[in-house]
Amino acid sequence: MKVGFIGIGNMANAIIKGMIEKKYMDSEDIYISSKTKEKSLNFAAETKTTFCSTNEELIASVDIVILAVKPNVLTEILPGLSSAIEKYQPLVVSIAAGTSLKKLSHLIGIDATSPIIRVMPNLNSVVGEGMTAICGNAFSSHEQIQYIVGMFKSIGEAIELEEKDFSTFIAIAGSSPAYTFLFIDSLARGAVKNGMPKELATKIAAQAVLGSAKLVLESDQSPWNLIDQVSSPGGTTVAGIVALEDERFISTVIKGVDATIARDRELSND
Repeated sequence: MKVGFIGIGNMANAIIKGMIEKKYMDSEDIYISSKTKEKSLNFAAETKTTFCSTNEELIASVDIVILAVKPNVLTEILPGLSSAIEKYQPLVVSIAAGTSLKKLSHLIGIDATSPIIRVMPNLNSVVGEGMTAICGNAFSSHEQIQYIVGMFKSIGEAIELEEKDFSTFIAIAGSSPAYTFLFIDSLARGAVKNGMPKELATKIAAQAVLGSAKLVLESDQSPWNLIDQVSSPGGTTVAGIVALEDERFISTVIKGVDATIARDRELSND
């Protein structure tokens, strides 16, 4: 199986290096193409992947094409690649945010039976701890979808998800790193208010959040039960939890999720 990446930004960089490191693919079976030629050549030399001078050359060389460009760029370039896609019939995979399977099919503008897979990775993929949602159109096979799931498991966790749930996924996985950064920064600012240096406070808070997330994933208990384990009667943690809930912490987070979902649906309908 040969895979080609159109675009080599941070996400493509992470995916390629993850696949090579986890031995999911050999580097000689990975092809890259980008408008930044010098950057592409340097990346190809670093990773021992194959550089293609044009997107059409890449499509002719591979079995799977990963569209790893921003949505506005995708809209510009994809119609011009339809003839090459029609001729060589690769599996088309897009990681462009907010671009539905229906829109991808429309942009390609070829036979409606072409297999297309939509992928939504999150920012944490760049450190190998991503959470990725994957869905295929009616003409993508189970084997094709599972191959892409395996590819994205090289940079974290990946699941098959119905496209109707992508807006919700974006809220709790795509946007949640920003919520988490805000929470970590808020914890650190609370420590700074009480005399601790910001850099030290941020490191402590980030490690605590990292460990907490790992505990949720590895424990057979719910997050709420884990809260009870940390909270001694009349203790410091209970005092903090009560203060947060006095300010409607839970409902505020839910409102953030709802707002993200609503905005994603607005953008998808534009």
